[in-house]
Amino acid sequence: MAHFAKPENALKRADELINVGQKQDALQALHDLITSKRYRAWQKPLEKIMFKYLDLCVDLKRGRFAKDGLIQYRIVCQQVNVSSLEEVIKHFLHLSTEKAEQARSQADALDEALDVDDLEADRKPEDLQLSIVSGEKGKDRSDRELVTPWFKFLWETYRTVLEILRNNSKLEALYAMTAHKAFQFCKQYKRTTEFRRLCEIIRNHLANLNKYRDQRDRPDLSAPESLQLYLDTRFDQLKVATELGLWQEAFRSVEDIYGLMCMVKKTPKSSLLMVYYSKLTEIFWISSSPLYHAYAWFKLFSLQKNFNKNLSQKDLQLIASSVVLAALSVPPFDRAQSASHMELENEKERNLRMANLIGFNLEPKFEGRDMLSRSALLSELVSRGVLSCASQEVKDLFHVLEHEFHPLDLGSKIQPLLEKISKSGGKLSSAPSLPEVQLSQYVPSLEKFATLRLLQQVSKIYQTIRIESLSQLVPFFEFSVVEKISVDAVKNNFVAMKVDHMKGVVIFGNLGIESDGLKDHLAVFAESLNKVRAMLFPVPSKASKLGGIVPNLAETVEKEHKRLLARKSIIEKRKEDQERQQLEMEREEEQKRLKLQKLTEEAEQKRLAAELLERRKQRILREIEEKELEEAKALLEDTEKRMKKGKKKTLLDGEKVTKETVKQMAITEQVKERQEMEKKLQKLAKTMDYLERAKREEAAPLIEAAYQRRLVEEREFYEREQQREVELSRERHESDLKEKSRLSRMLEFKETFQGEVISRRQAEFDRIRTEREERISQMIRARKQEREIKRKQLYYLTTEEERIRKQQEEEEARKREEAEKRKKQEAEHKAKMDEIAEKQRQRERELEEKAKKSREELLKGTDAPPARPAEPTVAPAAPTAQGSGKYVPRFKRQTAEVSAPTQPPPAADSDRWGNRGPPPADDHWGSSRGGPSQKPDRWVPGSRGSDRPSGGDAWRSGEERRSPFGSSRPRPAQR
Repeated sequence: MAHFAKPENALKRADELINVGQKQDALQALHDLITSKRYRAWQKPLEKIMFKYLDLCVDLKRGRFAKDGLIQYRIVCQQVNVSSLEEVIKHFLHLSTEKAEQARSQADALDEALDVDDLEADRKPEDLQLSIVSGEKGKDRSDRELVTPWFKFLWETYRTVLEILRNNSKLEALYAMTAHKAFQFCKQYKRTTEFRRLCEIIRNHLANLNKYRDQRDRPDLSAPESLQLYLDTRFDQLKVATELGLWQEAFRSVEDIYGLMCMVKKTPKSSLLMVYYSKLTEIFWISSSPLYHAYAWFKLFSLQKNFNKNLSQKDLQLIASSVVLAALSVPPFDRAQSASHMELENEKERNLRMANLIGFNLEPKFEGRDMLSRSALLSELVSRGVLSCASQEVKDLFHVLEHEFHPLDLGSKIQPLLEKISKSGGKLSSAPSLPEVQLSQYVPSLEKFATLRLLQQVSKIYQTIRIESLSQLVPFFEFSVVEKISVDAVKNNFVAMKVDHMKGVVIFGNLGIESDGLKDHLAVFAESLNKVRAMLFPVPSKASKLGGIVPNLAETVEKEHKRLLARKSIIEKRKEDQERQQLEMEREEEQKRLKLQKLTEEAEQKRLAAELLERRKQRILREIEEKELEEAKALLEDTEKRMKKGKKKTLLDGEKVTKETVKQMAITEQVKERQEMEKKLQKLAKTMDYLERAKREEAAPLIEAAYQRRLVEEREFYEREQQREVELSRERHESDLKEKSRLSRMLEFKETFQGEVISRRQAEFDRIRTEREERISQMIRARKQEREIKRKQLYYLTTEEERIRKQQEEEEARKREEAEKRKKQEAEHKAKMDEIAEKQRQRERELEEKAKKSREELLKGTDAPPARPAEPTVAPAAPTAQGSGKYVPRFKRQTAEVSAPTQPPPAADSDRWGNRGPPPADDHWGSSRGGPSQKPDRWVPGSRGSDRPSGGDAWRSGEERRSPFGSSRPRPAQR
């Protein structure tokens, strides 16, 4: 790596190497100089070096070297001289474009030379093999090798420049110009792959610009100039995408424009919006989205009518006809009716997205599916007067398709109108931004819609029609095409029809009868009738259950009839509610439309007011410019008067003179006068230098003679002063000796006094030092005691906290143990009580079974002799049970009290089982439960002996022995 003292030396060295044919070494030398850290301050020679460096990079096709050099030069002159960087980049673009054009002019067959899919891809293997095998290269391959490398280098140049300028607010115009040139390059040579990459690069640059907002020298999108440059770039991108037929990229460009507007919260100019909607119409038409295409035409019509003052009546009529035909071309049914839930959600999101793009609302607050529909669009066209601006053929077609009912001659009425419409169209003279309008593109869609409308009207008057007759009614298509159209209509519930090819007829149905809701209703009704039939005519094998079903059959039929009537009333009520909701929705839609119309009128008034204010501002600006022009003329006259004769600068008649121009001229003249004055002063100074030198040459001998005289005088003066000083010193010495002899007598007294003073001060010093040491020791002891006390307090507090914590933990553990113990005891008690209740329920079930068996025996044994009544045994046991404190049921106690005075006591305990017999006829308890003699064996404790306590006594005694809650106090007796 060579080091140069000055940048000019590197440039000279590069020129020398170029002259001897060593361009690569010259490029390396300049590259080392540019990337060196020694030259980080901008100098004028660096600009010349960059020009030479880029010339070598272009000649040698070294794009990587050019990018490194431009990055280093941007760092050098970013804060000092940005215009130099701009000139260098323009020079680089000019060289690359010129070389590519030269290569293109040298190629004879451009199509073969540009037969490359991707400029960034390497050569294919088969091309390499062909170049090796073939002895002579063909003309096509030579053209390919000549043109393609330069086009590839030019593409790399565009990418490099865009990468360098992407975050530079001072070179935004150059960035936009480079992007425009790159778009034109892709458009001119049909480079679709490079165009996609270029769009992605610009899109990433904007995303990074929005992501890193705190960068230095970052472009400010809120500034009108910056925003306009970015918008112009995006609209150029949109135009080139549509011209290249890249519709997906064009749609992404539309989304980029909308996203840029949402980012800065501003609406673009009307001229840009016209281009925006004109491209949207093409995109939606190519993508088979007739509804969005019609809405885009409607917005374009509104913009042209409101902002294009030069719009002629013929062009307005052609645009209005396009809007109406585009709206009529929309299918009359919603394809999302038979879609799944996920498809509906996706369609809803897509509609909202398209509504935002078409409406250009920066803050959308409406649902796209509610706003964008065919019926809403047609009503809007009628209310806004679009239909009145259309041609007469379009008006007639609209009324025939939408309002009139002509099922038999609809085709014959529409066909001549479509023929006239297909011949209309052309280029708009007063709207050059719009594409050429061709109404013939809507004819196939209109024929299809007319066929659907004809089928719908025919289905209302015919139930069956022959295929030949229907084919005669539709003059546009063959019946096979009509059949395909009808399949789509039936699928979307637009018309109900069937085609019977065997009979050669078309059968029309009713959409109301074949609806899903009515099908379900009929199915439910069929199931109900099937149940009723099963009740009326049961299967013979189930004759045993007929006795339980037949008595309730009339009641069941009545209930089913009432249920069906109630359901019918509910259905009617729901229908009324739906109709009322539909009316409310229509009323709300009307209110929304009126509100939207009002907002539109207010926006129009605001726009007119803004235009008036803008015109006032323009008028004020013009007045200011005129005033400045007058001042500039006066200042120019004054300046010409002050100029010297012969140096006047006459201005041309057509030259624009401003105040700043005149000031600049005056400043220039003052600079010239100052320079002339400086030259005069330099000449005068030179003359004075000559005079001063001559005077000093004449005065030099005189000055030397005066100097010698002054030396003699000074030597004499020095000798006199030296003699006088010696005499004075001798006199002072003698007086000092006399003073010393006089003071020598007081030497002893002085030493004594000095010793006393020193001893006294030493004692005072020792005392003060002792006191200080004592005070310091006391302070040290006090601090040690304080630290000891603090350590003890801290230890005590820590110990006390630990003790309290352990005590709390023990208390919590004890409470947990008690709670667990209490829960366990409650669980045991509950289980015991459940067991006792289960035993009691078991006994009751056994008694019921016995009572049931006794009733069956009574019913079957009517021929048996009557048995004597059973003697009750409860009466003697009741007092014993009551007296012993054991539990006896209440109904048994009442039975014992009633039967005690009338019945004799039982004979013996062993006779309880042998005295059974039928109870009296009026004894209902005996007939249902088997008589009073069956109860004591379960409930009376004394009936089975007194050796085993009853369940209630056992439970009570157990409770008295141990309480489940740990208490030793016995529970009170059961009430």
